[in-house]
Amino acid sequence: MRAPEFRLYLVSDRNQTQGRDLLWVLEQGLRGGVRGVQLREKDLSGRELFLLAEKARALCEKYGAALFINDRIDVALAVDAEGVQLAGSSVPVDAARELLGEKKSIGVSTHALKEAQSAARAGADFVLFGPVYFTPSKAAYGAPQGLELLKEIAQKVSCPVYAIGGINARNLGAVKETGVHGVALISAVLSASDPRQAAEELTRLL
Repeated sequence: MRAPEFRLYLVSDRNQTQGRDLLWVLEQGLRGGVRGVQLREKDLSGRELFLLAEKARALCEKYGAALFINDRIDVALAVDAEGVQLAGSSVPVDAARELLGEKKSIGVSTHALKEAQSAARAGADFVLFGPVYFTPSKAAYGAPQGLELLKEIAQKVSCPVYAIGGINARNLGAVKETGVHGVALISAVLSASDPRQAAEELTRLL
């Protein structure tokens, strides 16, 4: 298990870019200091996702950032991404590891302590936990979990933990105090009027 080198994990959603080109917004984030990107465009076909991932991979390489592909192990391997981000409905961690090998990284999205501990035991390199605060993109995963539970997760899970869900520059300080390894976010950068400036501020706060 290798701890990720990045603290700020930018998750993509081309519906939250205020009508701007996703790759342009991602590059602004990378210029602002983002060093971990998850390509999460679930509605794209395999071919469309592959073509987008190839471009995202080139961008990440240019800025020395790690690219993760949500769920699609085949696409991650095809573009030689850093690894994959798995969800509860994805293939199990050990099966993903068999396909990816030891050199790739595996992140797992979790919504409860037992889930996070189980993912760590199965060999995940890191876990996402949330939603910490309310956010429309994570509303389907239940009520906000809050900082107390996040702190417990950070203490009781054996791999690095990233907080996700409604995190922005205003509440980042409180999130950081829970002991998490880093934060994952979408709108705080993608929807910002100046994505580069937003990423710079978040990177500085971390």
